[in-house]
Amino acid sequence: MKKKIMVLTVAGALASAAAAQNQYDALRFLGNDVNGTARFVGMGGAMSSLGADLSTIGTNPAGIGLYRSNDVALSFGFNANKSHSDFNGSVMDESRNRASFDQVGFVWSTKIGNKTDLRFLNFAFNYHKRVNFNRQFASKGGLNGNSLTWQMADMIDRAENSNGGLFYQTEDDFYGPNGLLYADNPYMDKVYAGTPYLGAMGARTGLVDVEGDEDGNITNVYGWNGIDGEYYSRETGSINEYDFNVSFNVRDRFYFGATLGVYDIDYLRYSSYGENLEGNANFTLNNTYKTEGTGIDLKVGTIIRPFEYSPFRFGLAIHTPILYNMSDRYTSVLASNLPSDSHVQNLKDFLYGGQYTWDYRMITPWRFNVSAGTIVGGIMALDAEYEFENYAATKLQDVSGVELNGQAAIKETLKGVHSFRVGMETKVTSAFSVRAGYNFRSTPITGDAFKNIPVTDNTRTDAEYLNLKSRQAVSVGLGYRGRLVYADVAYKYDFYKGDFYAFDGGLDQSGNLLLSPTKVNNERHQLLFTIGVHF
Repeated sequence: MKKKIMVLTVAGALASAAAAQNQYDALRFLGNDVNGTARFVGMGGAMSSLGADLSTIGTNPAGIGLYRSNDVALSFGFNANKSHSDFNGSVMDESRNRASFDQVGFVWSTKIGNKTDLRFLNFAFNYHKRVNFNRQFASKGGLNGNSLTWQMADMIDRAENSNGGLFYQTEDDFYGPNGLLYADNPYMDKVYAGTPYLGAMGARTGLVDVEGDEDGNITNVYGWNGIDGEYYSRETGSINEYDFNVSFNVRDRFYFGATLGVYDIDYLRYSSYGENLEGNANFTLNNTYKTEGTGIDLKVGTIIRPFEYSPFRFGLAIHTPILYNMSDRYTSVLASNLPSDSHVQNLKDFLYGGQYTWDYRMITPWRFNVSAGTIVGGIMALDAEYEFENYAATKLQDVSGVELNGQAAIKETLKGVHSFRVGMETKVTSAFSVRAGYNFRSTPITGDAFKNIPVTDNTRTDAEYLNLKSRQAVSVGLGYRGRLVYADVAYKYDFYKGDFYAFDGGLDQSGNLLLSPTKVNNERHQLLFTIGVHF
């Protein structure tokens, strides 16, 4: 083993209370996929000023005000998710294919009059899958001496240094459910009880060597040199959005709408990380992480035709923050195979009830959408829009409203996100139309961000993190419109890159990263079908 080079961190003290969330947990539940009806997806989600499609209920609620008849639609499809990783020349590919139920909704349109200012009063409901989490990922490669065991050691070292070498003194504190016994060291039979559990589990499995003096003070903390590592994860679940809308058509020129959004989160990730170490040793860390939650927001919007007989229109929509009530649960098992012995440590041994549970709130940023569109020659519809959401304004709170430790990392590393969408629909006959669209979303997080476990949460054992790059999507579609029934199909290709780290390798004395990132390419192919009736 070698002496640990201290990792430079964001300023902040180790909290005595658990606060399990960080910027990566917030980022996972921010933003949304371009998903909904096949017409909406085929046009790249760019319909906020055109309206008259059920999916505009969630972008610009005034779009429902352009309906002049009732409508019922449902959408379903197939998703093929692929990931390609390259870690120091070692390449891995994973894929996960799933059928999906994506949307169902209706519009009830009520005509008020031809000469009244209020021409139509419309009501609508729409469900759609806001985010699809289904994905598999794998990475492996040489570590050049770096190792997750050094992060474990650093957690112990910083916890002791930050708290003056204070230890719990009663027998239950180091033998009981929350005890952090390290009995194999003749000088150090107690590891500080505020140590993040990943570090404590490392000490218990022999992956971290803690040296102390006869007074009970930590003098040195050691990890191992890593030869190579391999990571695998499988994610499932979704964010489901349920929208309730009322909208108004005023003089066929001014359209107003409001949508109450209700959200349901169901997310599950299983991950496994293993290392081969120098000295004929190895270990495996398995984590299971689950998040459930519900949320609510309000969206308001308008579409205006500035010239009475012109097909040009522009739109404006504002989305309030989504207030989420969320609950995390996770378990972890760390198993070591050392030359002299083997050990297994389970996170449940540190926790009452055998499973980590944390209830908290997340408040997303305000969201702003501006759009413009027109009809050309009565056969081509065009729409372009811009959307902004300041991810750095996301808030993490406990159930009493107190800010969590991860808030500092959100402010420092998350960014304002800019989205651009353009879409086109052209009639090729009176019944058939073709569509195309493009969507761009800017990078949501700084490239030097990392998961600072000792600062954000002393119970966290999943050390991996992914710094996302910008995201793009292109789509095409085909539509049929009959007198009563309509049918649409769309294909969307979604792609984005990222830098993945299995753990925080820290910096050397010159400020250079000790661990190089895994370069990741992610892509999703979606085939979507919509069947509807308008009457």
